[in-house]
Amino acid sequence: MISIQSKQWLTASVATLLLLSASQAVEAKGCLKGAAVGAVAGHVARHHAILGAAAGCLVGHHLAKKREREEKERRREERRQERRAQRRQPPPAATAL
Repeated sequence: MISIQSKQWLTASVATLLLLSASQAVEAKGCLKGAAVGAVAGHVARHHAILGAAAGCLVGHHLAKKREREEKERRREERRQERRAQRRQPPPAATAL
């Protein structure tokens, strides 16, 4: 008979393998890091590692998307400022030949 602790280790190992294999097939930005942190937190909080990993994946993915949107907006604003600066510059002086 397999002990409860052995079942937990087996479940955690299988979940880890599934997450790692799925990460290659899907672009899961932030999911792996969030899942790892969530699994540890879930394990500490009454042995809910799988639930913690799922929640951590969702939160990690959300934060990665948020960071990506902020970065995209920052680059867009930089381009706007560059265009404004180019419009303000006077045209080059004509040289007499």
